[in-house]
Amino acid sequence: MSPIEIEPGRLFVGGQWREAADGARTEVVDPSRGAVVTTVAEAGAADVDAAVRAAREAFDGGAWSGLSGRERGRILHRVAELIRENADELAQLESLDVGKPISLCHAVDVTNAANDYEHFAALAHSLDGAVRNTPMNALAYTKREPLGVVAAITPFNFPLILAGSKIGPALAAGNTVVHKPADETPLSALYMAGLLQRAGVPDGVVNVVTGTGPVAGEALLRHRGVDKVAFTGSTAIGRHVAATAGEALKPVTMELGGNAANIVFEDADLEKAVGAIIKAFVFNTGQFCMGGPRLLVARSVHSTLLGILADAVPGVPVGDPRDPGTVVGPMAGEKHLKKVEEYVDLARKEGGRIVCGGERLDLDGGFYYRPTVIADLSNDSRVVQEEIFGPVLTVQPFDTEDEAVALANSTPYGLASGVQTTNLARAHRVADRLQAGIVWVNDWAMLDPAVPFGGVKDSGYGREYGPEALDAYTRVKSVVVSLD
Repeated sequence: MSPIEIEPGRLFVGGQWREAADGARTEVVDPSRGAVVTTVAEAGAADVDAAVRAAREAFDGGAWSGLSGRERGRILHRVAELIRENADELAQLESLDVGKPISLCHAVDVTNAANDYEHFAALAHSLDGAVRNTPMNALAYTKREPLGVVAAITPFNFPLILAGSKIGPALAAGNTVVHKPADETPLSALYMAGLLQRAGVPDGVVNVVTGTGPVAGEALLRHRGVDKVAFTGSTAIGRHVAATAGEALKPVTMELGGNAANIVFEDADLEKAVGAIIKAFVFNTGQFCMGGPRLLVARSVHSTLLGILADAVPGVPVGDPRDPGTVVGPMAGEKHLKKVEEYVDLARKEGGRIVCGGERLDLDGGFYYRPTVIADLSNDSRVVQEEIFGPVLTVQPFDTEDEAVALANSTPYGLASGVQTTNLARAHRVADRLQAGIVWVNDWAMLDPAVPFGGVKDSGYGREYGPEALDAYTRVKSVVVSLD
């Protein structure tokens, strides 16, 4: 596969490509080799202000909100078509930028991004209200209206999908958008700006400002012209986002950190369960908020399952993301790799037993870490309780269903959870008791734009995907007409 040509990354504001006001630029690194591949513009407060003003002008002028829902849907359908037509370029960009295996980029990232826009295109012309029956001599009805300018702030791990999960519903509802992608992974956001324009999205409706979180992200978050914030990122930054937006009484939706438990009961089909377990902690090199880094296993099958994992996990293909056979690529950056190393070192100090892995992989100067399984840690271990965000799995035994549920719910997070069992009644019973926004039974990471996801507790609030997502991008207006 030949490398794609990277255009000089500029900001996309008001339908035009432009350099940052002060000419600043930042490097983009290929994590599989640790090498700089290009630079992009580094937005400052003035650039963010220009982007918000462009979005405000487009919204107030009705360039997008003034279109019928059906017309907005037609354009969003065209976006989905263009994503599929340019699938190879997008997959290569995402692989180069994030370090994802190219096969994963095709099968998951590009496919789901297209599905996102297609799904919200279908919902764009179903934003209706209701007539309310009242004792008043009046006609009372409700209508749903767009909020205005949406700030979409997205993370490094799924740049294409998580941008679509915000921009899609925002546009379907008639809003305009200023998108600030993650510092490390801006390339697909810039490519998508061009595709959105080609699809017929009017100038100013979607703007992209690349740059750092403390400068561009903070300026966008605090801008008085922003009406709503949609954020995905760490819980620590999420607290700051919520507090800052709250000062201006801006609505916020947040998908934050996770540390999901995957529960394996004694009646589980172990052959199928092992596939779900490995997928849950190595998918996207473990850089997945809804990953399953905590494995809870019925004591009667604990030793057996550990032995199976000790044999199976080292065989998971780790290597160059451009190789179609690669399953686990590099971490997205050196700081992420160092964080994983620090947690595994901590596990050793806390008495953990490294079943397999436990070290970085030296390959082409990239940021690789071997998939790692750790046993014999107590539940109050930091390695168990905190989000590692890498290909690391901790394994804990349990004796009863109640204990399994208590362990699963024992961390501050509540984004996802999993149950491996052949007992249908148990599956429903345990799913009801798990404190998580989504629960998978006998698999992991089954996601579709029709199915909402989001967190509880320290994993945030609000839902992305599904018709529920549109609730976060609209407000309800009531109209009461006297009939006297």
